[in-house]
Amino acid sequence: MRLTVFGATGGVGQEIVRQALAAGHEVTAVVRDPARLPDGLVGAPAHALVPLGGEAAVRSAVAGRDAVLSGLGARSRKPGGVVERLTGQVLRAMEAAGTRRLLVVSAAPVGPEQADDPLPDRLARKVLGTVLGEVYADLARMEAALARSAADWTSVRPPRLTNGPRTGVYRTVVDGTPRRGRSLSRADVADAMLALIDDPAAVRRGVGVAY
Repeated sequence: MRLTVFGATGGVGQEIVRQALAAGHEVTAVVRDPARLPDGLVGAPAHALVPLGGEAAVRSAVAGRDAVLSGLGARSRKPGGVVERLTGQVLRAMEAAGTRRLLVVSAAPVGPEQADDPLPDRLARKVLGTVLGEVYADLARMEAALARSAADWTSVRPPRLTNGPRTGVYRTVVDGTPRRGRSLSRADVADAMLALIDDPAAVRRGVGVAY
């Protein structure tokens, strides 16, 4: 497949690019600073993403692609709406280019709270909501923008991210969160995103993923 990956210098983005290339996909990496793309990923041509402006470059990066995957995320607890803003730029470019399939990284607390979640999980969710409130608010606004768009989107919602290895063994729940799912490696987030590209049940849905 012909794939475009945004946020390719981030933890999840690097894994998406690495795994997609290993699987034989044609990959275009879209990064804010091409110099930050690891040497091992130079097989993917890079396009600079300019947060303010640069619409033509982004449109060129998504034109003619089978799917677009976004590892965009906040770099601090006060993201200032960066994920919402950049994802909006991607959505506009995709609409202009006629590209439809989009998969993004979100977070488990943005998804629905399950009625049967154990009390410790509900309490942990509230604590995280307090500490990382603006991060999750940014992701929630991004998801609202996805819902308003015409794209065939999927929002992948992992819990706490780790730097563990890719296992390929995890649980997924469409429109929900795996019960007692408290962590997932960035490598397995990337694995899940690539696996969901061709899953019709995940189109225009949020998918919870966790061990």
